[in-house]
Amino acid sequence: MKSDELADHLFTAVLGTFDVLAVHIGSTFGLYDLLAAQPRTSAEAAAAAGMAERYCREWLEQQTVAGLVEVDDPALPAHERRYTLPAEHVPVLCDRDSLSYFTPFARIVAAAAVQLPALLEAYRTGGGVGWHEYGAIMRTGQADANRPLYLHVLGSEWLPALPETHTALTAGGRVADIGCGDGWSSIGIALAYPDAEVDGFDLDPASIEAARANAAAHGIGDRVRFHHTDVAELATPDRYDLVTAFECVHDMPDPVGVLRAARTLAKPDGTVLVMDERVPETFSGPGDSVEQLMYGMSLLICLPDGMSHPGSVGTGTVMRPDTLRRYAREAGFAQVDVLDIEHDLFRLYRLLPSEG
Repeated sequence: MKSDELADHLFTAVLGTFDVLAVHIGSTFGLYDLLAAQPRTSAEAAAAAGMAERYCREWLEQQTVAGLVEVDDPALPAHERRYTLPAEHVPVLCDRDSLSYFTPFARIVAAAAVQLPALLEAYRTGGGVGWHEYGAIMRTGQADANRPLYLHVLGSEWLPALPETHTALTAGGRVADIGCGDGWSSIGIALAYPDAEVDGFDLDPASIEAARANAAAHGIGDRVRFHHTDVAELATPDRYDLVTAFECVHDMPDPVGVLRAARTLAKPDGTVLVMDERVPETFSGPGDSVEQLMYGMSLLICLPDGMSHPGSVGTGTVMRPDTLRRYAREAGFAQVDVLDIEHDLFRLYRLLPSEG
């Protein structure tokens, strides 16, 4: 890349960074929902959002210049202009059930930026920044980013693509959801399969508390139970028709130990299903946008989280298929199949205890 091209690339990245952080500000104050409901002046928006008018006015103007918000008449005096969110932007900025919903990703970036001093120290020492240190903004951002996928695609498209699993869950089978976070994957499975029972496991107490509240809000707290525990340390584990690990194996300090536990949790005819990032098979230098995204997540979030545990293998977000295959083989699995399920960001693997 020539010097002027690099400068243009980085300048565009700076603009994007400002836009993303501004989206986080707007989402935090509920401004997008307010502007989607009706046009508002800066004073009206500020009063409804609980925000200082001068800051709200600057935010509205920035959002208009960036093309996210529309203004009725830019020639009017600043206090008289009315701003609105175009209908086509609502799925991206407001609709929490939309697969296009973006604002959680802005939350993730903002939470990572707050940790830059701690991240720099970790880079010097080889230590880490634990998941809990990123706070509720990061936790809810990650959970809300995947929520639409888990509630609307996981149970309706992905699991039915596994006939034996689909049959077992339809008949009232049992699921162990490892690394369940705020519980949306567990809840999505339970909603799709009304007779199934789901146990979610996670090491983060705040996530377990949120997961229990989310399950109760959906009226399925009797079928979805959440446990603050390490599955690798379960003394007498139950057996399950389906054992899942959604977008979490790359974060684990001891992925082999957890996958070994997953193999123990699964019934002899059960399924172990792993979802992780759809990165290329090999490192090849300049990469596509997905690989760039995953390296960014790894630098600022996943690798520091993994490295915060003593003895961590330090996988990072960019867990290539051969790395998972190695972990699975060391955990006692004989075969790893990549499922024929297309998604821009994720790849799904079925781990088998014997050659299929």
